[in-house]
Amino acid sequence: MTESQTPSMPELPPAQAGKDRRRTRAVLRWAAVVAVFALTGTGTAYGISRADRADLPGLATHSDGRWEYPALVRPPLPSGSPGPLAAGNKAGTHYADLRALLLPAPRNATVDKTLSGTDGWLPVKDFLAQYDASGRGELGQALTDRGLRHVASRGWTTPDGTRTRIDLLQFATAEVAEGSESEFVSYNGPLHPLRGAPVFEAEGFPEAARLDKVWLAAYAEAKPYGAERTRLAYAAAGDTVAMVTQSRPGGAAAVPFWQTVTLQSELLA
Repeated sequence: MTESQTPSMPELPPAQAGKDRRRTRAVLRWAAVVAVFALTGTGTAYGISRADRADLPGLATHSDGRWEYPALVRPPLPSGSPGPLAAGNKAGTHYADLRALLLPAPRNATVDKTLSGTDGWLPVKDFLAQYDASGRGELGQALTDRGLRHVASRGWTTPDGTRTRIDLLQFATAEVAEGSESEFVSYNGPLHPLRGAPVFEAEGFPEAARLDKVWLAAYAEAKPYGAERTRLAYAAAGDTVAMVTQSRPGGAAAVPFWQTVTLQSELLA
């Protein structure tokens, strides 16, 4: 991609811009038959969300399946507050409002308004409702024991029928959040089945799309699955664990799933 083709980046507040300029620029390269795309930015704006396929090296067909997201900007931090992964932020606290760190819906998507709650926070029971009843009680008790503070959620459906849901779970510290990873997954997969999607296998998530200092575990529903196939990812940055699911009749496509997980991870990092 030439300099003239690089999407323009929105300006940040001076304090945040100074911090983000010190962050390594993230570059994503998709290869082989699925996709090749680049994400270029300061950690707050994403060229991938708007770049045309023809502008990207090695691509000649009309579309590789990426969604068109709006330009993304992190909400401003309170004056003097560090980012969640800053060296001076030992607790890994997200000082920005967690609700403002949810990835916005892509273009032409229909937003699920039932996930916003009365004040933007989702009741824990509503978060747990997406799990099969067999594991709901155990997970709910584990989250209570770990002092879950907030759940912020967003969901949407794109014109192709793909349903996306993102849940952000905030704990007291990064240490507690990291410990909470074991409540969701083990070495051989997710611990608690989802409603209608009981068994998952490891997802071939590209290494180039993984972000430094963001823990990620990604899965795809194992065969035999029904009319829909679900993809699932858990990611943790600082004091927050994110859960991303995508389901679609015939199977949720890999590229928009990877794109969504990566962009949500960037907002939290």
